Amino acid sequence: MIIFSRNTRQVVVYALGVSEINVSNFGFSSGRLLQLFRDGQPHTKAEMAEITGLARSTISLRLDPLIELGLIAPATSATSTGGRPSARLLLNEESYVVAGVDFGATHAVASLADLSGKILVSIDTKRQISDGPEVCLRWMIEEIRHLLAGLKIDEDRLLAIGIGVPGPVEHESGKPANPPIMPGWDGFDIPARVNQDLKAKVLVDNDVNVMAVGERHLTYPDVDHLIFLKAATGIGSGIISDGHLQRGSQGTAGDIGHVRVSRGDNIACRCGNYGCLEAVAGSPAVIKNVNDAGLPVRNMSDLVDATKRSKVEAIQAVRQAGRDIGEVLSTCVSLMNPSIIVIGGSMASAGEHLIAGVREAVYSRSMPLASESLSIVQSKAGKEVGIIGASVMAIEYVLDAETIDQLVAK
Repeated sequence: MIIFSRNTRQVVVYALGVSEINVSNFGFSSGRLLQLFRDGQPHTKAEMAEITGLARSTISLRLDPLIELGLIAPATSATSTGGRPSARLLLNEESYVVAGVDFGATHAVASLADLSGKILVSIDTKRQISDGPEVCLRWMIEEIRHLLAGLKIDEDRLLAIGIGVPGPVEHESGKPANPPIMPGWDGFDIPARVNQDLKAKVLVDNDVNVMAVGERHLTYPDVDHLIFLKAATGIGSGIISDGHLQRGSQGTAGDIGHVRVSRGDNIACRCGNYGCLEAVAGSPAVIKNVNDAGLPVRNMSDLVDATKRSKVEAIQAVRQAGRDIGEVLSTCVSLMNPSIIVIGGSMASAGEHLIAGVREAVYSRSMPLASESLSIVQSKAGKEVGIIGASVMAIEYVLDAETIDQLVAK
């Protein structure tokens, strides 16, 4: 959406449901001008001149390098309004691609997307994050190259790679920071290793932050206050507040898996503490509880199957995990006041039993004003939420004005 005031020549662009860019205070470089095309609508040079106050000759000067790069192209489907039609131009979302990669504790997904965030191709495999960075990143690099070759896309058209990993990350450096379930990854320079083979910009974040971005982009673009909760081997959350992802000062905002819960006093966590939510309500703990109750289950697939067959032991264990998660989320509700909490991850596959436990705890422990309009729902984005979020993170970098100006200057 573009908002234009003739008096102030103020332009605000909302792009991908993530960024709000006020270009009125900038000189109109090519990169700044491209921001006006991020509303997805075609524009003429005359419209650009009216919005910016620049001469049409200056608009042409700024647009020419964008057209040469292929980022801006004629909108061939635009209809004429009579007389000689003005050339209408549009952001060419197919000009370049980004890669989105989602590493979980026991799986990995790699994908390519165009500049609209549309997933073009992906590959999903079982992959242990505990295999270490060299093994996992070598797999990722090989698969990205394989996907590019399959679509006949040159590597120089890959501009950025977004990566989500299941642990705390220093977002600025792309280095994991003491990740409990990622042995060998602590302080590892992921961007530097990837750039030994692929020259695209590499951005790394916690996997749940990436999922929060993906869920909002795909399902809730108009929601500005959202918490995404991933319940799987580990437990964590991604926080969207005022429409922006909140990482905190060191990138650990939302790391609720290591918050102490009331019934976990004697339960050891792999982080070294006792009573952590992840140790009490993560999938390994729930599977153990079901086995201890006398129902043999080996993995999450067995657990989900047991809940679908209405096995009481499985339903009770999953619902209690939901209550434990809800105990922690009720504090988050008081602190963040979200309008929606989205539950994702492999545990969410157990259906309403987990979410029922979460709702029970949150609605009983939160103040009425904070919870009266609060929705707690299962993720609608599905298994692609991680790669969508990683792709959006990469696209936001690629289409940033400074990045575009650097491309133009090459």
